[in-house]
Amino acid sequence: MKHIISFCLLTLCTQAAVAQQTFLTKEGHVTFFSKAPLEDIEAKNAKVSAALDLSSKEIVVKMDMVDFHFEKALMEEHFNENYIESDKYPTAIFQGSFSSENDLSVDGDYTIMAEGEITLHGITKPLLAEVAIQTSEGKIEAKSNFKIKTADHEIKIPRIVIKNIAEIIDVTVDLTLTDING
Repeated sequence: MKHIISFCLLTLCTQAAVAQQTFLTKEGHVTFFSKAPLEDIEAKNAKVSAALDLSSKEIVVKMDMVDFHFEKALMEEHFNENYIESDKYPTAIFQGSFSSENDLSVDGDYTIMAEGEITLHGITKPLLAEVAIQTSEGKIEAKSNFKIKTADHEIKIPRIVIKNIAEIIDVTVDLTLTDING
């Protein structure tokens, strides 16, 4: 799976190098938040990789699940071993395209729709998300918020902790991508 993801990112980079329209990051941020009756849980991942090709309007976002960190070490252990099963499903990936009538290579603020598929916990589902874009001086800042249902990705929540973990998780994505031709 890592080879497929690497190939996809490499393909986007190669295509964009010709068109000079590819933006990359290896230090994007994804946060998820679970609001439940007994406990709120938040985890952050600051090692998210992403590629955005303005010419083809394609986007790929990839993250290793073990890079999510929690306030409590026990939560992180349970997340990786019991819920996300990071040993079996080490990565999450979004592959898709975006729509915009604007030329995103021109500095400014834009709103785009990203549409594609997210693979999480070995299950691939469609995802449509609004993304706020700010382009300035060869960088693109992309921010999005969306929700994921744990049941959609067959993430099992034991009855004993059902009031500790939400069935719908809020996801926040914050990426600063840099033009590879700099």
